Amino acid sequence: MKYYQKTMLGITLCAVFLSCTQQPQLTEVKGGRIEIDASWNGAETEANAIFLEYKQAIDSIMTPVIGVSTQNMTSGRPESLLSNLIADVLRDATVPHIGRAADVAVINLGGLRSTLAAGNITFGNVFEILPFENALCILKMKGKDIKELMQGIAVNGAGVSNVQMEVKDKEVISLKIGGKPINDNQLYEVATLDYLAEGNDRMTAFLKAEKMNCYPEETIRNIFMQYIQNETAAGRKITSKLDGRITLK
Repeated sequence: MKYYQKTMLGITLCAVFLSCTQQPQLTEVKGGRIEIDASWNGAETEANAIFLEYKQAIDSIMTPVIGVSTQNMTSGRPESLLSNLIADVLRDATVPHIGRAADVAVINLGGLRSTLAAGNITFGNVFEILPFENALCILKMKGKDIKELMQGIAVNGAGVSNVQMEVKDKEVISLKIGGKPINDNQLYEVATLDYLAEGNDRMTAFLKAEKMNCYPEETIRNIFMQYIQNETAAGRKITSKLDGRITLK
């Protein structure tokens, strides 16, 4: 007990003493050059040895084949195989939540960071295409606000689903949803990503939504991964097509 009391007294005195002393101040910064020569040979081998254990664990997750693509798919404007495919998949992901596919789906081209090559598809391929944790959101929007959204897409580009839009000189000259003209006052269900629903990527029209529900656990990457696995289980390969959803006049 005496030892404990003495120890505590010593700690207390130290704390009081340190609290009264001046805080350390930076007095000098020095820099220099390191010559990269033969003396560094072998450093890479040492680093690789350290990372090997982690690489093996990651490879075991990323390399398994989960499906097959029928063709090379890239993203681009005005429409593209990859953006069409993923926008369609995102639109269908609303079925468990609203009982049907959304009226419209919108994704940003900047969120598609790689291509989907013809042949085997691995977990790693999906992570390369969709590296961000962007989640599904379903918004209720009036037709007039969707028109504003599509005008922005006509200028800046995006991937869309269930939309037929004609653009001339960056102006929308014709716009339909599901083959029908838009009703300005009708409410439509729009599937998109939380990042876009917040008005990012110049899609500020989303901020006019009447209602918004987001599902953080349902990332676009997981949705696309599940789609590929379901198609594979059904004996189907992954494919896409250009169907004139955005055309330039």
